Amino acid sequence: MTLKNMLMWDETLFRDPDIFEIDYIPDQFNYREGQMRELAFLLRPGIKGSRPLNALLKGTPGTGKTTSVRKIFSDIRDIPSKMIPIHINCQVENSRFMILSQIYRQIKGHNPSAAGNSYKRVLDSIAEILLAEDRVLLVALDDANYLLFENELNKVLYLLLRSHETYPGTRIGVMVIISDMDVDLSRELDVRVTSVFSPTEVYFPPYSHDETFQILKERVMQGLYPGVLSEALLEVVVDHTLRTGDMRVGIDMIKRATMNAEKDAMREISQEHIHEAYKISRFLHLKYSVLSLRREEKELLKILIELSQSDEQLTSGEVYLIVKKKLKLGYTVYYEALRKLDNLRLINLQFRDGRGRTRLINLRYDPDKIKLYL
Repeated sequence: MTLKNMLMWDETLFRDPDIFEIDYIPDQFNYREGQMRELAFLLRPGIKGSRPLNALLKGTPGTGKTTSVRKIFSDIRDIPSKMIPIHINCQVENSRFMILSQIYRQIKGHNPSAAGNSYKRVLDSIAEILLAEDRVLLVALDDANYLLFENELNKVLYLLLRSHETYPGTRIGVMVIISDMDVDLSRELDVRVTSVFSPTEVYFPPYSHDETFQILKERVMQGLYPGVLSEALLEVVVDHTLRTGDMRVGIDMIKRATMNAEKDAMREISQEHIHEAYKISRFLHLKYSVLSLRREEKELLKILIELSQSDEQLTSGEVYLIVKKKLKLGYTVYYEALRKLDNLRLINLQFRDGRGRTRLINLRYDPDKIKLYL
């Protein structure tokens, strides 16, 4: 490499590194115009002061659901409106009290002052604000599939959608965002909730090859200097992105590949830089899934990793005997944690042939990879 082709210590390949952040909202958000129009129609009553229509957004991870919601929420805040849009990340806020506290925090700018962990007091405070200011509340529960465990989604929806019965005059609409296509809410929600939820479903299909290429190309043009990533190598990124089915993987790959090139003091990204970036970026789902786990769920996962080192097949019954002794968990809590790990695609549960309800447990990822995020 000649000195001319080397990147100097005070130079960078990034025109704007924020373009490659997961929560970045692009000015031009293409290929989701139909979904955005549908959402705008459902939310229109809320802008005028009535209760907005409820919505169910479904699609695999990285298909634009969160970005669509954040963009339309940003538009709502820019116009005169009685509606208060609140976005909740259910990977982080995954209990009734945590969600209500986050709603209050986003409305008032500080934590609720109610003493103790009483969700009822927080809900009382939220209702008082809405009634006093004559405002409409719109809550987006993002990755709501994380609330399916311990019946939290039923609890949250019941409180929000039936709030007008306890606090006459309150108007609250809910958008539920689901990234697990195997989830059937008609089976997960109880009758008391479905009778008031009745959402309009808005589907977000996977991006095509051409759509993926154009979306990533636009990020490259905005976030990197000209000539840093060739179109030929961008195609390599697109192929990897389509393989995972998650646009976030492609965006993360470009960011990491650029950092790899800077580390090597090169002015252009090479195929090796992309190859090394993909080794990490393809585990993006694993990273966020593990980070969303509660303490006891992480401890259970650690035990499964430890037990997986042996050649013996793990069964749910045998694992429970160990978990009961080490973690002091009851069977119901243990089974719910196990079911959550299965739903998050961290483990695979399947019934063993023969009598009984014992299930076989297999890790879906290499144990050493899981350990990186625990």
